[in-house]
Amino acid sequence: MADRKIVHVLISGSVQGVWFRAWTVQEAKVRGLDGWVRNRRDGRVEAVFAGPAARVDEMLLVCRSGPPAAEVEDVHTTPHSDDPGAGFRKLATY
Repeated sequence: MADRKIVHVLISGSVQGVWFRAWTVQEAKVRGLDGWVRNRRDGRVEAVFAGPAARVDEMLLVCRSGPPAAEVEDVHTTPHSDDPGAGFRKLATY
């Protein structure tokens, strides 16, 4: 896919214990994205999103708000070279 975009994302703020991971899985699946999401021990949420560039960009935009109980302070994004494979999943805390 020529317009496939893969990004690594670190989301900070009040993002753990507010259903952020489950919400991310739901939102990514609605957009047909591949990748994963997990909590980090440092309090951030980490994710990899892969798919059509426009849909990945849309996902990054909604991550800036997150689910209703979240208070997102920052969404740090970097290009990612490893394809996460098909589907979107929640991983264990890292």
